Amino acid sequence: MSNSTAGTEKRKAGLFDIRIIIASLIGVYGVILVLTGLLSSEAQAEKAAGLNINVLAGIVMILFAASFVTWAWLRPIVVPTEPKETREDGVDRPVP
Repeated sequence: MSNSTAGTEKRKAGLFDIRIIIASLIGVYGVILVLTGLLSSEAQAEKAAGLNINVLAGIVMILFAASFVTWAWLRPIVVPTEPKETREDGVDRPVP
């Protein structure tokens, strides 16, 4: 006699969601650009017509990363689980 379960258990991708990975990379680069822009000299800002482009680009990158994290939090990816079948000896195995 074998019992088959429907496999209704749902799991989320969590940290393995590609949106979280992209947000982490873009966010780290954004923080580095903001720090670089804040610690740079006035001479470098004068090269860009008085605009500190590193700070602005870093802020945009941080906002982009925050939007990706928000998107992943609001609409998580649900990973389907494989239904399992219990054999007579009590061992669960995936249904082929």
